[in-house]
Amino acid sequence: MGAARSSQVVAAAAAVVVVAGLVFAYFQRPDHTDSGQSGDGGGMRCGTTVCQSIVGRSVGGDMVELLGGTGGGRIRVTGQTGTFIFEMTTAEAGATINGDSLLCRDAAVGVCLVRGPHNNKVLGEVLVRKNGTWSRIQTTYLASAAYLGLHDVDEDGVADIVAAQLACGGQCRNAFVQVFSALGPDIGCTQPAPAREQLPGWPTPAPKLSQLRPCANT
Repeated sequence: MGAARSSQVVAAAAAVVVVAGLVFAYFQRPDHTDSGQSGDGGGMRCGTTVCQSIVGRSVGGDMVELLGGTGGGRIRVTGQTGTFIFEMTTAEAGATINGDSLLCRDAAVGVCLVRGPHNNKVLGEVLVRKNGTWSRIQTTYLASAAYLGLHDVDEDGVADIVAAQLACGGQCRNAFVQVFSALGPDIGCTQPAPAREQLPGWPTPAPKLSQLRPCANT
């Protein structure tokens, strides 16, 4: 009986990590996604209406703004590095964009996360300022346990993307944290917890690097 129960626990933990890889593989975006266009942004349209400013954050000498309209949105960067305009893929995917949707961390490499709730999950996209230029990571992030944020988990001076995930394809309460580097691949995953409220640092999960292990590949 004890041996059987132990095997079930190990299998469940393995399944949790596999789900992490599956979730993000599904949301990979093609390389032809708009990577930034120079322009003054005047008279822009977001979906079917004129863009309206939703929220802005200062990142060094730049201002990052989320602009929204009916059925679409844009991200506008203005300031010392110039002007960059990106389509907001999270808005196009149906996420709700509001005053809490923009997180930015300034450093030698600046990172901004655009996030919004969608169907009890959170979708997100990331912009990076490096060597005086803003660009977008060609990935749409999905947090199935409804938390997506920024935290320098590996302590390299660059904010990482932290996502809370549900295990079991969302059919159980088990949850774990998956961490991505803004400059590279996955950093790792935490061990599963019985519920998302028991994740390290909840309600803003901020695991230590020592709490992570490799995430399984799909």
